[in-house]
Amino acid sequence: MKMKAAAYTDKMILVRGGGDLATGVIHKLHQSGYQVLILECDRPSAIRRHVAFCEAVYDGTAEVEGVVCRRITENDIRTQCRKCWVQGEIPLLTDTHGKYIRELEPEAVIDAILAKKNLGTSRDMAPLTVGLGPGFTAGEDVDYVIETMRGHNLGRIIKKGIALPNTGVPGLIAGIGKERVIHSPAAGNMKNICQIADLVEKDQVIAMVGDTPVKATISGVIRGLIRDGYPVFEGMKIADIDPRAEQKKNCFTISDKARCIAGGVLEVLLSCGVLPGTEKAVGNENL
Repeated sequence: MKMKAAAYTDKMILVRGGGDLATGVIHKLHQSGYQVLILECDRPSAIRRHVAFCEAVYDGTAEVEGVVCRRITENDIRTQCRKCWVQGEIPLLTDTHGKYIRELEPEAVIDAILAKKNLGTSRDMAPLTVGLGPGFTAGEDVDYVIETMRGHNLGRIIKKGIALPNTGVPGLIAGIGKERVIHSPAAGNMKNICQIADLVEKDQVIAMVGDTPVKATISGVIRGLIRDGYPVFEGMKIADIDPRAEQKKNCFTISDKARCIAGGVLEVLLSCGVLPGTEKAVGNENL
C-alpha cells in the first residue's frame, strides 16, 4: 500500500540511519502519514540489504515492502523532500555528521544509527529527540530511549536512564544465537558467491574476503550479506543466517524486532503531540 503524507508542509521527522532496524521505524512512520527524511553515511554497511533503505545511497532508490526511498542531493533539500513526499516516497540524504539537521528544523530527530554509542545527536537538535538502543541517556543527550535488545523489554520507552548494554551476543532465533552471525575472517574486499535468500549448508563457502573463504557457520537461509565489493575489516559482521530454511520469505520483509522498536518510536511521537501535519512537540507527563 503506497501512502502519502497527510499534509505537504516543511515539517518533517528526521531519522539518522537507514539500516534494517531503522528502516522498520522509517517505514512505520511513513505509513502512519509522517514526512520522513533519512540521513545516512556515505558508505553504509547493511547486512539485511533487501530491507534497508540505506541501499539507496548506492543504487539511487531502494524499495522495502512497497515503499520507495529515493536519494536526494544537497541542492535545495526542502524542495527535493517535498517532491518525494508528494510522490509517496521517502527522501534520503547522505549527511554522516548531521550538519543539515539544525538548518532543516525537524519536528523530531530519531537516532537509529545503532552504533552502540552516541555519534553526535543532542537534545538541542529538535523539540523531540529519541535514541535507539545503548549509547544514549534519556533526559540527558536525548529525550527518550527505545530498548532494542530482544526479550521482554524490546520496544519499551525509557524516559530516564539508559537501554540495556550491548552483550555482543545476537538474540536467539530457533534456539541459535551467536552461531548465526558471521564475522569477516580477514581484511579485504568482499566477493559474494551466494546471495541473500540462498539456502546453504554448514561450512559451505558463501563469499571470499580477498583470498580467504567465508564459510557458513550453520545450515539455513542467508538472511543478510554485506554488499559485494565492500571493504571489510577482520571481525566485522558481514552475514547472517536464519536456521529456519522454510522462512526464506523473511529475507524480504521487515523483522518482528524492527516493527516492535518502530511501535515504541511511534508511541513517543503521538504521546508528545508530534502528529502528521500538526504543530510542534509538546511535553507529555504520562510517558
